[in-house]
Amino acid sequence: MPRHSDVIVVGLGAMGSAALYQLAKREIHVTGIDRFTPPHERGSSHGESRITRQAIGEGEEYVPFALRSHEIWRELEADTGRSLLSPIGGLIIGRRTDSGIHGQADFIGRTIAAAVRFGIAHEVLPTDEVTKRFPQFRLAGDETCYYEPGAGFLRPEACVATQIDRARALGAGIRTGETVTRVTADANSVTVVTDAATYSAARVIVTAGAWVPQLLGGAYAKLLRVYPQTLYWFAPDDTAAFAPGRFPIFIWRHGAGVDDHFYGFPVVGEGVKLATEQFTQTIDPDEVRQAPSSADAQGMHESQVRGRLLGVTAACTRAVTCLYTVTPGFGFVIDRHPDWERVLVASPCSGHGFKHSAAIGEALAECAIDGTSRIDLSPFSLGRFRDKS
Repeated sequence: MPRHSDVIVVGLGAMGSAALYQLAKREIHVTGIDRFTPPHERGSSHGESRITRQAIGEGEEYVPFALRSHEIWRELEADTGRSLLSPIGGLIIGRRTDSGIHGQADFIGRTIAAAVRFGIAHEVLPTDEVTKRFPQFRLAGDETCYYEPGAGFLRPEACVATQIDRARALGAGIRTGETVTRVTADANSVTVVTDAATYSAARVIVTAGAWVPQLLGGAYAKLLRVYPQTLYWFAPDDTAAFAPGRFPIFIWRHGAGVDDHFYGFPVVGEGVKLATEQFTQTIDPDEVRQAPSSADAQGMHESQVRGRLLGVTAACTRAVTCLYTVTPGFGFVIDRHPDWERVLVASPCSGHGFKHSAAIGEALAECAIDGTSRIDLSPFSLGRFRDKS
């Protein structure tokens, strides 16, 4: 394989596979490199399903990504015949006074405001209407409930694999099982060194997720923290009651405490998939992760599920971990490297990135080719963190 490309993409998860596909689609000579063989279970783009929603409580600046991503997923489905996006409806439950989600107070109020501004179909439902439509939920009665019929879930492994497959078919070079050890740049080109070879390109896009801090160091090592998260699948009493179409994806903040929220999905595979989030224990992405224990699963069911989701038993059928790469405030970073104009870096996980990934990949491709993108990336600059320090 030639070792010089127009663009190299380092890391082929959610964002990298999307950027690779978009560049290949534009007939750019592009090479993608990944230390594993994506899709895989070592990063953030696995676990059967990922929530997608169009009105974004984390900030209205994210909405254009979500809307454009839905268009791209549909284009890919039409091209390949694969099922990637299931818009089965989504429910967000909370109170205006809650401490928030992903660093945003009044998360549900911000979601409603975004839906109104962008004309996204939605309903604000009284609690009795929620329990009428979805009797699986046991509500206290004083919650605000936002329902978005176009929300739903993505199939992350299929999304990543489909974009890599399309990129390969369009001529992209793909190197898997190679670990990038160094990226350097000068005024004319960028050099990417792996444990197997040395490559050069006019531009490089780094989308290495949890490995960005150790690969690039500097501001990225100071800024980004990697947190392991556990996903659980619990057996329902009645599988049909939790099937897509009868049970929505949901995000539920049920109290004022930092741990008082969880989210979930209908039965897609082995059970009702449920998870919460933790931001106290960090991890090196190369560490061997301990398998979640039965005690962990029971604690999850006891603290979050019991008494709130009717018909979900404590029998855990599966549990896996994934990685959040998080910035202060849970925002995205999509910007040029502070020292290298020819290197673009996107580390926009922070626990809510997958739904936006298709459009972020497109924006990265546009920036690599034209120097700018149709979606405004200024809210996601690295400099905004330096300005606050």
